[in-house]
Amino acid sequence: MQPIGKTIVILGVILVVIGLVVWLAGDKFSWFGHLPGDIRVEKKNMRFYAPITSMILLSILLSLALWLFRKLF
Repeated sequence: MQPIGKTIVILGVILVVIGLVVWLAGDKFSWFGHLPGDIRVEKKNMRFYAPITSMILLSILLSLALWLFRKLF
């Protein structure tokens, strides 16, 4: 059970660090969600938002981070 506990603690620390970065530098990431390719439709009584490009970018970054994590540990 020790490896599972260690993994949970490491993931918790990573989430705290990400949370602090977003909290302290949130205004620096205002471009995220407004990239070319993100679909936004706003009408009188309806809104539709599909952040396709932003999610592809996030997927690539998370895949790279997890690949590096597996290589290092």
